[in-house]
Amino acid sequence: MQKLHDIKEHIDKIFYSDRYYDDVFEYRHVVLPKQIARWLPPKKILSEEEWRSFGVRQSLGWEHYMIHAPEPHILLFRREKDYQKKYGNNLKPTTTNSNSIGGMAG
Repeated sequence: MQKLHDIKEHIDKIFYSDRYYDDVFEYRHVVLPKQIARWLPPKKILSEEEWRSFGVRQSLGWEHYMIHAPEPHILLFRREKDYQKKYGNNLKPTTTNSNSIGGMAG
């Protein structure tokens, strides 16, 4: 399948930003190469299973929370500030679902 081939061939080109913070969340963005990004479903917030299936590798707790419409190949993630200190390698007991599309992170 071409999708799996593209992911395997270009997984090392995925860019992970440094983390940035506000009072509640830590954030990061992940830039997918166009060969992977072309397989993204349009205008869809991805579940953890979905974003991992595109080759994105992150520790637990990250939520794909927003799509910046002009740059859909850039996935915007957030998680509770100090998540790993609070929960370690365990999933948080409850998660939030957000359907933000079109805005900027921040």
